[in-house]
Amino acid sequence: MDLSKQIPAYLTEKRNIIRMIFFTAGFALVFINIYSPFDISSWFKVTKLQLLFYSSLVILTGVLVVVISRIILYHVIKRKIKVSLGNYFIWIAAEVFSMSMFYVIYELTFLNETRSFWDLYKLSIQNTALVLLLPYSISWLYFSWIDKNRQLEKLSSSSEGLPELKDMLPFKDEKGVMRISVKTSDLLYLQAADNYVTIFYIYQQKQAKYMLRASLKQIESELGYSPFIRCHRSYMVNFEKVKIIRREKDGLKLELEAPVPLEIPVSKTYMEEVFKAFGHDL
Repeated sequence: MDLSKQIPAYLTEKRNIIRMIFFTAGFALVFINIYSPFDISSWFKVTKLQLLFYSSLVILTGVLVVVISRIILYHVIKRKIKVSLGNYFIWIAAEVFSMSMFYVIYELTFLNETRSFWDLYKLSIQNTALVLLLPYSISWLYFSWIDKNRQLEKLSSSSEGLPELKDMLPFKDEKGVMRISVKTSDLLYLQAADNYVTIFYIYQQKQAKYMLRASLKQIESELGYSPFIRCHRSYMVNFEKVKIIRREKDGLKLELEAPVPLEIPVSKTYMEEVFKAFGHDL
């Protein structure tokens, strides 16, 4: 496993983060009440139903550590900060240690534990690792399976229909309605501004454009295995049309093959991805 590789995008999708938090909370609740790793049955001298209620409050409060952590991670990714697999595993370890600390502090503060802090902490780390790592692993496998199915559906749908339509890329608006479909070989680049994306393409040997109400992030996720790459916060280019990569004082430039000479800027954030797409190193 290449730990320097960036984590899959599906791990930081908002809906998947919410799914994982709820699944982890449910798993932790069931695990704690059935397995009783923290000897939870001795915490409260109450009925089983009352024990379930009180333990639920304690466990779900502990899961707040995961909620806060995942919100922070979501905003880190949203700011285009790259998180490698190695960093992601360290992040998970930090969640385990933080959640373990919460349970130890709870036991020492409210349950009058006689065992030493380090004895409790070591035991808490072992149990918390099970509580978090098992649902994390299951969630990862599930999200990966969903993502692969989604990609296969895109591939199959793009290959269906008339032969002359196979080489065309459809563009949908923010509501998911297909507005225009353009032959891949005629597409030049996409430019985002506010809530719109302008599609630049060649039509009758001239440069034409079509404005679409959508976000570049949405279109990027829908293009799948197309030759388009993100090179800037506001630009995506058809790298089959790129003829020259030029480094200047104000940054990297891409020159595209078009009826009118075109220059597209490359921001530092996407510079590495651009070079990888063209088989070069920085």
